Amino acid sequence: MNSGFPFDSAADKLTIETPEQTLLDFAVAGIGSRFLAILLDVLIQSAVALAAFFVFLLFSATVGKAGPKSSMWVGAFLILFYFLLYFGYYAFFEIVWNGQTPGKRRVGIRVIKDDGRPLTPAESIGRNLMRIVDWLPLFYGVGIICAFFSKGNKRLGDLVVGSLVVRETSLAELKPIWQTTPVPSSQLPQTSGNLGAIRLTPQEAALIETFLSRRSSLDYVLRRRMADEVFAKVKDKIVVPVGVSLTSEAILEALSLERRTTV
Repeated sequence: MNSGFPFDSAADKLTIETPEQTLLDFAVAGIGSRFLAILLDVLIQSAVALAAFFVFLLFSATVGKAGPKSSMWVGAFLILFYFLLYFGYYAFFEIVWNGQTPGKRRVGIRVIKDDGRPLTPAESIGRNLMRIVDWLPLFYGVGIICAFFSKGNKRLGDLVVGSLVVRETSLAELKPIWQTTPVPSSQLPQTSGNLGAIRLTPQEAALIETFLSRRSSLDYVLRRRMADEVFAKVKDKIVVPVGVSLTSEAILEALSLERRTTV
């Protein structure tokens, strides 16, 4: 997803090698985009907190008649709710949305591991519990200072679990540009039949070529998702031979090779 916000146009580039020995280039999210994402998330949290406070007032007025202990339990529940709202909010969304909160998704950034893989739930929880320290002395003072002086603009939570916030590339950013430099056949998967690449339109073929040429700049999760999205656009026009079990990306590679040798 790409929000189009003009932040971090000169963001640092980080190249890492995955366990599959693939080089991936990442555009590291700068302090500006991260601050905007946090601001959006805080606005959402504040709206929910305000609504919860009014519900608490109405509820406490009702249960208060049952005695002071009832009001005390309601107050304790409200404190627990606020703690989960301000710290569990980030971990929850980053777990279910693969490293994104509503604010991060709107700005177009994502949290990943230093090796390009997604964070585990435990790592996401640990990373976000460190916000208690990052928040000090006021509104991420420690976090901003840490991000300013660390490589990759990392706040304390990122340093603890080995995570990184990067800018995300969207499928819409893949401009259809035909690549004329052939890929060595030894580097492409072999299929046992004709996939039907000749039935692809020039635009579909160009989209496949552009994805293959830019995939190394995508993070691990986004790369797989975009391969699935590109494959979904062309799967009705091709035929994968029976007995051939390949990933979406491998099929796109085979289509690229077949089209270059037949068109």
